[in-house]
Amino acid sequence: MSRVQLALRVPDLAASVAFYSKLFGTEPAKLRDGYANFAIAEPPLKLVLIEGAAGEATRMDHLGVEVETTEAVHAATARLGEAGLVTDVEDDTTCCYAVQDKVWVHGPGQEPWEVYVVKADADSLAKQQGSTCCAGPVEAGTGAKEPVAAGGCC
Repeated sequence: MSRVQLALRVPDLAASVAFYSKLFGTEPAKLRDGYANFAIAEPPLKLVLIEGAAGEATRMDHLGVEVETTEAVHAATARLGEAGLVTDVEDDTTCCYAVQDKVWVHGPGQEPWEVYVVKADADSLAKQQGSTCCAGPVEAGTGAKEPVAAGGCC
C-alpha cells in the first residue's frame, strides 16, 4: 500500500502526539526519542493550493480532512469535543468555490485543522462573511504579519 506523507516539525512532541491521537482516533505506529509517526489508512490526502502574494515563500495555510457527509462532520465535532479539544463549527459556509459544513480545531502549535464536507459548488473563492475560512494575514501592532485565528479552509 502506498500513502502520501505529511511531515511537520513540531515544538512539543508529547503535546503533538496527544493532539493527533485525538484528531485521528489512533495511537502512533512508531514512537521514538524526538520522533513519532502515525500509519493512518483513512482519509487519503487532498492537496489544496491557494494563491498567495507574489514573492512570498510557500507556507502551510491549514490542514484538513474531507469527509463524505454532514453527519460525519457532526460525528467529528462530537468526538473532538469529547476528547477535550476546542471546536469551532461552521455550517453552510461558502469559501474556496464550495458550500461546506465544517469544524475547526487547533493543534498545540496553533496549526488549524478542519473536518469538512463539500455540499455544493459555489461561484467564489472568497469566504462568506463571518467565516474563518481562507483567513488571510493581518497586520499586528509591530507591523509584522500574523495569521488570523483559523487560517484557512478547503
